[in-house]
Amino acid sequence: MITLWFSLVVLCWVLFFVLEGFDFGVGLLAPLLGRDEHERGAAIATVGPFWDGNEVWLVAAIGLTFAAFPFWYAALLAGLYLPLVALLLLLAVRGVALEFRGKAGGRHWRRGWEIALAASSAGIVLLWGAVLGVLVDGLALDADGSVTGSGLSRSLSPVATPAAGVGALGALLAAALLGATFLGLRTTGPIRRRARRVALWLAFGGAVAVAGFGAPVALAGAVLLGGVGWLARGGREALAFGGTALGVAAAVVAVFTVHGNVLLRSTLAPAWSLTRTGAAAGDSALRLLTVVGLVVLPGVLVYQAFSYWVFRRRVASERVSS
Repeated sequence: MITLWFSLVVLCWVLFFVLEGFDFGVGLLAPLLGRDEHERGAAIATVGPFWDGNEVWLVAAIGLTFAAFPFWYAALLAGLYLPLVALLLLLAVRGVALEFRGKAGGRHWRRGWEIALAASSAGIVLLWGAVLGVLVDGLALDADGSVTGSGLSRSLSPVATPAAGVGALGALLAAALLGATFLGLRTTGPIRRRARRVALWLAFGGAVAVAGFGAPVALAGAVLLGGVGWLARGGREALAFGGTALGVAAAVVAVFTVHGNVLLRSTLAPAWSLTRTGAAAGDSALRLLTVVGLVVLPGVLVYQAFSYWVFRRRVASERVSS
């Protein structure tokens, strides 16, 4: 039961980071790829029908983490309180920017919200990447599973480590590449052409940077990025986007499973690390969750697949002469 629910929690996080990843990437790239208001609007329109539905997976991931592994949830919240609050605020700004840009207002109004969208998307991606780095590096857990320290340093010091920095930069590359390949897949005209070029440079540049780490996993990532770049160069946007999504999913799974049965490593003493068994809820709670999950999760998946099918057509970024 514990293994089942750990797998479902990881699945929800994977779906969030992949689906919201291209939302954040589009938010980052739309002001850069769009030369005028029409083109920027076309880029943003590609995520219009999806972003709020994609955000459901964040709610699901957090809710399942809290319900199935409450001690893991408590340790993460205690150790990363300020970064997580900042994430929630930035997510709110991102949502407001997407909604308010198309409301009544002039050119400066829309441009302001486009800048807010890009800035909030960048901040979200960097913070989430730092949090994933913390999951790999661990927190200062004591023998009771509590995070040691006090004041601002307890929440801020974990995201100021080299692992958090690598995670932040890796997440920025991944989100931008997801956004570029998604825009190449979902648009026509100048945005599509520019998105393909950006995807090409991001993939090949990322491959060189990742290969520099030299580890077998890094070399595998470099090969995948090189393949994405080659596919983008050839105009095979669907495969390029699929390869990028596969790479992001594999990276997220690796982060959550890098320490085996350990959910959160203690940087103070290995024996104080938080394991799946030690962090899990009771058997009765997990059985109740299983019943609820069998009803709710398939319904969410079916609804979201249907929405992607309905809005599957490309968005035209070129101006149509009347």
